[in-house]
Amino acid sequence: MSSITESSSQYNNLEKMSIRELLDGIHNEDKKVLPAVEKTIPQIEKLVSEIVPRVKKGGRLFYIGAGTSGRLGILDASEIPPTYGVGYDLVIGLIAGGDQAIRKAVESAEDNENLSWQELQKFNINQLDTVVGIAASGRTPFVIGAVRNAREQGILTACITSNPDSELARNVDIPIEAIVGPEFVTGSTRMKSGTAQKLILNMITTTLMIQMGRVKGNKMVNMQLTNKKLVERGTHMIMDELGYTAEKARRLLLLHGSVQKVLDQAGQSSE
Repeated sequence: MSSITESSSQYNNLEKMSIRELLDGIHNEDKKVLPAVEKTIPQIEKLVSEIVPRVKKGGRLFYIGAGTSGRLGILDASEIPPTYGVGYDLVIGLIAGGDQAIRKAVESAEDNENLSWQELQKFNINQLDTVVGIAASGRTPFVIGAVRNAREQGILTACITSNPDSELARNVDIPIEAIVGPEFVTGSTRMKSGTAQKLILNMITTTLMIQMGRVKGNKMVNMQLTNKKLVERGTHMIMDELGYTAEKARRLLLLHGSVQKVLDQAGQSSE
């Protein structure tokens, strides 16, 4: 089957377009992302339903990708600890070429099918873990090697791709295929495909963290207090929940280190 992600753009002579025409064209293509992601929700639901019990037993979630896909996995993984107050070893993003590839492309790194499994083994990966391969094309050797080896070891595997019936999808337990169509600039999967990946990654980890009890009501009560904005946000959460003055709420927040711990302490005091 031909690759949709490599198919020619539905727009031509881009260099002759005005800035407004270019922006309108890009935006019109972006409108196709949400319907494509919506169709994948049953598969995302299945994946998260499988991840939750594993994580509750000590399992971890690994993202594997190359280029834009790898960077998006690392971005999502890196935001989970400060947002939800969990360790950096719960959601782990790995990219072909290593950390240097986050900023600068590493030549041919994605073509090595065996390297990704070697990287995963450094983490003592086991059957409580989950490996999600991310590749718009669905044919990146680095990503396929990771999920293929993981699946052979009885580890839960999934993928996020923008091509149907790809080799990557055939090598995972739960394929998530967000078919967004040809890119505005032919083959530039950092655009619609990348946007779809970002949305799906947000859905996976946000739902997982809520299911793990890291949110109360609709608030990030376990966030790390890494700047003044977050201290202020946490102070207002405590004021809203417990009716404390701003001074008292802030003092207790800084004393205990998180909104959740202040709420827990207040609950124990009232018993």
